[in-house]
Amino acid sequence: MLRDLLARPEVTEVCELRSTFGVMAFHGGNLERCTDVIATEVAARTDASLYTVVQAPPLRQHIPSTAFDPDHSEALAGFVGHVDIVIAIHGYGRQDRFWDLLLGGRNRALATHVGDHLRGGIDERFGIVDRLDDIPKGLRGQHPANPVNLPSQAGVQIELPPTSRWNRDEAEWSDWLGTGRAPQVEQLIDVLSAAVDSWSPAAP
Repeated sequence: MLRDLLARPEVTEVCELRSTFGVMAFHGGNLERCTDVIATEVAARTDASLYTVVQAPPLRQHIPSTAFDPDHSEALAGFVGHVDIVIAIHGYGRQDRFWDLLLGGRNRALATHVGDHLRGGIDERFGIVDRLDDIPKGLRGQHPANPVNLPSQAGVQIELPPTSRWNRDEAEWSDWLGTGRAPQVEQLIDVLSAAVDSWSPAAP
């Protein structure tokens, strides 16, 4: 499944190895829009390693996170073998969760650390949900085969609602096909960069 996706001409796989902190967005581009933009900029600002899979329009092919198998991608294998811990950026849409940022993944200390930064640094309209019991089961990122959990210290899966990625002034997705950056996206990049820079194994 992953090999077939990566073989498509509309798909670009990016792997940049820097520090042992990793940032991912493997449902990027035309699928979960703006997620790869956020991941790429956070990684660049913090010298973190980066892995993205970006789909160009009109392609919108969703394969489950658990199908991103390092045995089927040399780049993904190199990434998860290089990093110790990771933040994975995703997008989701549910009518009853239009303003909630969901922090799943198996590294709950990192989820708390990131959640604390988000609560103090982004628009107060957004809810920060970092208790697993409060996150819908399918969005918790707990499966051991999910790439967010493959590094030795696992990581946090951040699910971003549409409101966090939409440019209201331009009525289009932020940073998409010439659209400018929405202020809340800039806030997310700033806050996540600060969270990465301030993380230590003893944090929070």
